[in-house]
Amino acid sequence: MTRTADIAVVGAGLVGLASAYALAAAHGRRVVVFEKEPQVAAHQSSHNSGVIHSGLYYTPGSARARLCAEGRVRMVEFCRTHGLAHDVCGKIVVATRADELPRLEALRQRGLENGLRVSALEPREFAAIEPHAAGLRALHVPEAGIADYPAVARTLARQVAEHGGSVECRATFLRAREEGAGVRVEVSDGTWHVGALVACAGLQADRVAAACGVSTDIVIAPFRGEYYTLAPERLSLVRHLIYPVPDPRFPFLGVHFTRMAAGGIEAGPNAVMALAREGYGWGDVSVRDLVDAGRSPGVRRFVGRHLGTGVAEIRRSFSRNRFAATLARLIPAITVDDLRPGGSGVRAMALAPDGTMLDDFAFVESGRMVHVLNAPSPAATAALAIGSQVANRAVGRLG
Repeated sequence: MTRTADIAVVGAGLVGLASAYALAAAHGRRVVVFEKEPQVAAHQSSHNSGVIHSGLYYTPGSARARLCAEGRVRMVEFCRTHGLAHDVCGKIVVATRADELPRLEALRQRGLENGLRVSALEPREFAAIEPHAAGLRALHVPEAGIADYPAVARTLARQVAEHGGSVECRATFLRAREEGAGVRVEVSDGTWHVGALVACAGLQADRVAAACGVSTDIVIAPFRGEYYTLAPERLSLVRHLIYPVPDPRFPFLGVHFTRMAAGGIEAGPNAVMALAREGYGWGDVSVRDLVDAGRSPGVRRFVGRHLGTGVAEIRRSFSRNRFAATLARLIPAITVDDLRPGGSGVRAMALAPDGTMLDDFAFVESGRMVHVLNAPSPAATAALAIGSQVANRAVGRLG
């Protein structure tokens, strides 16, 4: 039996759920969300650092900058409205070497262009915010914060249901094609006919697009980030969020300290190429994922370009001492004995054929379909803003 809905959403992460929520609540559409896992937010949305990003790092005028600015305001309001754990606690970005000072100043200027209340602090000044941090100079960004994103996802799923939609877990998307005045969608438990389809598939975004007949040269490369947590007796070393100045040689923010919405302090993540798209440890290996990565010119070129840094990240992955030494640049009192094994997450990095990382959100519209092919950080922060934009695009696809 073929079931029907106005719009189908593939993927019950934060972006998919926020898109479904906007479609149901703001547009009054009957929505069905397909999720292959037993619960919502099973991957990137529940395996990130839980930060409400300020927008400090993003190119002024870019979609990342605009959607982050709108999204963080909406995310805080959503958490307040629904009683979800969050805290706009602010963060500092610390320069620990002289060669980082020009980059720190460039970050300050970028933050100001993005409308933030960012200020430069000397050591005695940032000691009032983070007494145990050490460095030559720091930026204070009060707009940054933390949120319980798994709780946000569960609340969004409830909101979708309350507005007449449904979230179908354990429903693996197989394929879709346009058929008549709509889209025929096949999932593991049957067939649906919908007016339009939205794909927010994260780590599987390129494969879902291909299964819909949408051609793209973007390939998803999985990069795992590993975390430690601070021992309970050492939690006083960190009050808010403490970041290093990003290394321009590698497209990640570097290991940092994060207060968690549920309590405790997280340290990390590093960045190592995962051996499976959903590979949360070195023992998780997918032959299919490795073969696809090996065949991709973009992945091969990216790895070759960052080989030295990548090897250093792998060495740190296997050495708690190296991890602790990196963290001690920000907080000298940190020792290896202060670290406890934490969780991990896998980032979906979208690469072009020349090996460059897509630096902004990427949406592809085709017929009655809207595909979110790249939703990098700050996708969690900006989820509600992204969802509204995706919903508008999807309604436009209904004709």
